[in-house]
Amino acid sequence: MRKRLTIAVVVVLAVALVAIAAVVGTHRWRDAHRTGLERAAAYAPGDAQRLSWTDWAAVRDDVGARLDASSSGDEVQGFLDDAYDADLSSASALVQSAPVLQAHFGFSPATAESELFSQSDQGAVVIVTMPDDTDFDAIGDQLEESGFTRPADDDGVWQGGDTLLPSIGSDLTPELQYVALDRDDHLVLTSDAADYLQQTVDGLGEDDLPDGMQATLGASREPLTAVVYAGDYTCSALAMAQADAADQAEADQLVAEAGEVNPVTGFAMSVQPRGHVRVVLSFENDDQARTNADSRAALAAGPAPGQGGDFGDRFSVASVTADGPLVTLDLKPRPDTYVFSDLSSGPLLFATC
Repeated sequence: MRKRLTIAVVVVLAVALVAIAAVVGTHRWRDAHRTGLERAAAYAPGDAQRLSWTDWAAVRDDVGARLDASSSGDEVQGFLDDAYDADLSSASALVQSAPVLQAHFGFSPATAESELFSQSDQGAVVIVTMPDDTDFDAIGDQLEESGFTRPADDDGVWQGGDTLLPSIGSDLTPELQYVALDRDDHLVLTSDAADYLQQTVDGLGEDDLPDGMQATLGASREPLTAVVYAGDYTCSALAMAQADAADQAEADQLVAEAGEVNPVTGFAMSVQPRGHVRVVLSFENDDQARTNADSRAALAAGPAPGQGGDFGDRFSVASVTADGPLVTLDLKPRPDTYVFSDLSSGPLLFATC
């Protein structure tokens, strides 16, 4: 009887190990086939309504910056000026704080791999992905030297607060009041609310963003910078209701001429490596996407009420395609225009609901 029990236990353990290996293998395969934006977004809280993404490593390469942890504040500022001129820094929550971060926090846009700024009605959090060889003990030491209170647990929140930041340096965003370190995933997380930050840390990797947002992530490819909005947020933040009465009337006429438009379930705008701006709109079904490919193409090629002038002054429309429930617009910016930073806030006619 004892022998039979032993064999049964071994079989159960073997099955459990196979199951664990399968799960681990699935996660590794999934991560290997995800874009950098998708991997970062998987850490965002499930209540996120707006994600702002900056691939700092790619931006540094794009503008030819060679920076490290020893780079001066002036060198960091010079890099950020170049990134601004290339329309690659507007999505970041850390730009104005970068020189002080470099000197006192142990991380900054000069050394980070990427930054994801997640916002919702419940709170906001900045999720910074650091290189694999980052010394998190050194970051912790710098935080402590700067006045943050070390948490009792490694996955706890470093306590700062609104009175601490001015003593460290000027121009620090309130999103840096509280900090958390995740060594396993090479993350630094910050927020202006300690409780919300702890909730984010506790839920890391749950990967439960709304379906409409999820759908636009992979279609955005490997952008240098991007914004991703939930459907309801898009329909309010980019709405023509923000425009004055004359522009709203013009917009209504243009939409009527363009054809049927349906509410989006997700929206993403990104700058691609060769400089094109990619816009992805998700809809409830394939039929709506096919219909809206035509209407959005017409809207994107005409006047830009609420923005001023015509969209053609800012970009040419290289292509508009429908694929399943997604519509993708490939926009080629005109010289000396800031298409991404100008059009990622409303009102925006071709994103209208």
